[in-house]
Amino acid sequence: MTAVLTLVVAVAALTAHTWVNATRWLRRPDAGPVEVTEPVAVLLPLRDEADRVEPCLRALLAQRGVPGLRIVVLDDGSTDGTADVVRGVAGDDPRLTLLTGVAPPPGWLGKPHACWQLATRTDPGATVLAFVDADVVLAPYAVAAAVTELRAARAALLSPYPRILVRGGADRLVQPLLQWLWLSFLPLRAMERSPRPSLAAAGGQFLVVDRAGYLRAGGHAAVADKVLEDIELARAVKRSGGRIALADGSKLAACRMYETWPQLRDGYTKSLWASFGHPAAAAVVVTLLLLLYTVPPLVAVAALAAGAPVVAALALATYALGVAGRAFSARATGGRAWPDALAHPVSVVVLGWLTFRSYHLRKRRRLSWRGRPVS
Repeated sequence: MTAVLTLVVAVAALTAHTWVNATRWLRRPDAGPVEVTEPVAVLLPLRDEADRVEPCLRALLAQRGVPGLRIVVLDDGSTDGTADVVRGVAGDDPRLTLLTGVAPPPGWLGKPHACWQLATRTDPGATVLAFVDADVVLAPYAVAAAVTELRAARAALLSPYPRILVRGGADRLVQPLLQWLWLSFLPLRAMERSPRPSLAAAGGQFLVVDRAGYLRAGGHAAVADKVLEDIELARAVKRSGGRIALADGSKLAACRMYETWPQLRDGYTKSLWASFGHPAAAAVVVTLLLLLYTVPPLVAVAALAAGAPVVAALALATYALGVAGRAFSARATGGRAWPDALAHPVSVVVLGWLTFRSYHLRKRRRLSWRGRPVS
């Protein structure tokens, strides 16, 4: 009974924290008409994205409210005709520049190197840099709204997390965990105010930085060998004395990260080991998540079978609180709350398996992404 009561209290506290983050502390940029006067460079790294980059490019070219907008695209060694697609979409638009990237030197991973090439080869007059991934489609005023929020937050780095588009069952089980984890476990207000690099989060799909603050932090050169270059960049900004901020970007951008289960599985596998660090830390975190969110419904069933209705009721309450936290997170970030939140215990099990797989393959030096090793 004591153990079940402890689970109820713990999950209730985390769900309350999720609600506070989602309703009080999460920044929400205005998606309506807004204009910025400072010059902005949107930076788009591409590697074999011919089949999905067109919507992203058309959305960038349709941006409004940024008279000084420049779009710089880097073809990072693509072999599928990505550069031809870019040229076909851009036509003669003078705002877009297509660069040809070079292979990363020793000590660099592909994504940080591509972003660093973009940052150092774009117009030095741009005071704000906006990094965008090929799977992101921006709303018409997204860049202007994100820059406005960056300045309002007095931050050097703003991460307006896009709405994650989900279709299949695997998507619906795994993808919402990204937002749920930081809304449940990261104190957003403290993250903005504290100089501690450990209190940092960011999503590289859509990342807006003050150029001076970015360079002061060392830019992507400071995170050259990091798999989670977005989070590490946010930490570097903090170490250099800058502030960071997260925002709900669900009205500004939409992102379809993976098209198939193998892509999703491999995408998470390549980076989860870097999220947790030491395997012992990963084991502790995954065990706690399983205890808090997967064990309660199992206990409820077992207690009902054993004729212990009070224990069953407490375990069901714990499960319901966990579902509520997942639903709060979905509502706050443009996700699908029902009935997906009901499967939250299964989502946690899948996350645990993906984490184990990540460490297993890393130990055997078999982790790669887009044809390049990542560990």
